[in-house]
Amino acid sequence: LANAVPILMNVLKRYARAAVDLLLPRCCVVCGRKLNVDETHLCLYCLADIPLTRFWMQNHNPMADRFNAVLQKGLEKAWEEQDFPLDEHERYAYAAALFFYNSEAGYRHIPYDIKYQYNIKAGRYFGNTLGRKLMEADWFKDVDMVIPVPLHWRRRWSRGYNQAEVIAGQVAEALGVSMRTDILQRTRSTETQTKLSVAEKAANVSGAFEAAASAASGNSVRHILLIDDVFTTGATLSACFTALRSVFPPSIRISVATLAYVGGP
Repeated sequence: LANAVPILMNVLKRYARAAVDLLLPRCCVVCGRKLNVDETHLCLYCLADIPLTRFWMQNHNPMADRFNAVLQKGLEKAWEEQDFPLDEHERYAYAAALFFYNSEAGYRHIPYDIKYQYNIKAGRYFGNTLGRKLMEADWFKDVDMVIPVPLHWRRRWSRGYNQAEVIAGQVAEALGVSMRTDILQRTRSTETQTKLSVAEKAANVSGAFEAAASAASGNSVRHILLIDDVFTTGATLSACFTALRSVFPPSIRISVATLAYVGGP
């Protein structure tokens, strides 16, 4: 009898979901096809075809190489302007994304719906998927703090939520660590990065973030994971990295992860 209870509950849940789907049909985020009772956010066809990067399986990958190249330029500039010490070696930053982003492919709807269509459930679902993938990699197993890229308070107020925070919360839960939103702040409102050139994107977010030294002090942290929704040029994540590095020494590794990665394998 004890074994029959969970089976009965699952059956009832399936019937309940099927009944709700009749009144409020759920659709695939990618292709718009009506989902059946066993599908969540993606139909089986789009789930099978999702262009996974598998970057979490490589500690050196195209995304990480691109990010470290951008990072080096940004850190050199920050060191010159703010006189950061160069006596400690900056370690290679790990980076991973769940899937490849193409502006002509249906999978572009995933970050768009999460960011602009208030699809928080999808954000949690794909954030959890990203977190579970990161758990497979030895180089992410020592992550002990997750920090989402923050929104400026005006944009967060108008949107109602921060999509990076939704994703980061699920990644942190999957990794079994804390998510901190009190350390990194966006101190300057910036224009959208969508239509800017690479140089304009870097200039747009330069100095837009600040890390609170008081919040960071006393943390026995070894590895911080920065989370955003999409990696395009790495400018935003690099600006966040530089802000965090102003209060966290190079002995603490800072890596990044996103849902989507713009670029080929």
